[in-house]
Amino acid sequence: MMKKLLKWEEAAMFAFSIYLFSMTSFPWWYFLVLILLPDIGMLGYLIDSNIGAFSYNLLHHKGIALVLLICGYLWGVQWLEIAGIILFGHSSLDRILGYGLKFPSGFKDTHLGPIR
Repeated sequence: MMKKLLKWEEAAMFAFSIYLFSMTSFPWWYFLVLILLPDIGMLGYLIDSNIGAFSYNLLHHKGIALVLLICGYLWGVQWLEIAGIILFGHSSLDRILGYGLKFPSGFKDTHLGPIR
């Protein structure tokens, strides 16, 4: 029951990111293209699992996403605002699919449990 509740919560946050994006002046295809961009953090795993976990988590941390979004909004820097929206939405989508923040022990070890 708890896993389903958490997935619904993440789905609501993903929907919120779509709403926030709709408030921008960017065309929708930007959202579709940019939503996968945070996964470049996985490239750190080509070096080792510590760097991989750090780079992945940096680009999948909702706190960082919110800071970027708020700073972009307050300072009128639209690319920061979009970056925050994309990071927030992508992180929610990943968590719906069971991909959580990574531990240095390996890509499949996440804060949501092991990826099967």
